[in-house]
Amino acid sequence: MNYGFAYRVGFHPWEDALDQPRFVERISELFTQAESGREPPYGAALDLGTGSGIWGVQLAKRGWQVTGVDLVEKALERARNRVREEGVDMRLVQASVTELVAADVGPNFRLVLDTGTFHGLNRAQREAMGREVSAVTADDATVLVLAWKPRRRGPLPRGASQSEIEEAFAGWATSDMGTSNFEAPKPVELLLNPGEHWYRLRRR
Repeated sequence: MNYGFAYRVGFHPWEDALDQPRFVERISELFTQAESGREPPYGAALDLGTGSGIWGVQLAKRGWQVTGVDLVEKALERARNRVREEGVDMRLVQASVTELVAADVGPNFRLVLDTGTFHGLNRAQREAMGREVSAVTADDATVLVLAWKPRRRGPLPRGASQSEIEEAFAGWATSDMGTSNFEAPKPVELLLNPGEHWYRLRRR
């Protein structure tokens, strides 16, 4: 999917998730689990494909030191505005998720969030993302990946299975955390059949 074009024409329906209580409740539960046994500040968090920074801002509000990464300048422009409006501290970096080390995003991230980047990459890009995430995370890190179930969808994300995530993230144990509770409009739901699930990864 061409996210640069999508942001230029104002097409970003994934931002609607912030207005859906059931989705927000589910992602908040996953954040709480990652914070279990700790007190804020929780440490460094990396928001991959941050887009307009919706969830990075939420993590910053909870007490994480957040770095958001995205390739699309228009998305980062929206993220800068959101960060300023919300009055939070969040670093934004224009970079590919396949080149995190070269982009100097930083080390020892304890939480990595991907709300829809991995499932749109090809196999080589997925393997690169897995290697890069492994290189910049702490030993006790949690990685949260949101992915549609695999299916051909033209220019839209193909989706990813749990086994495909495990293949890209060698050395990590992957758990299916269930559906995301995102409610797409009925025509979109029937057309795309996303079957959107959360997956949690922790080092073996």
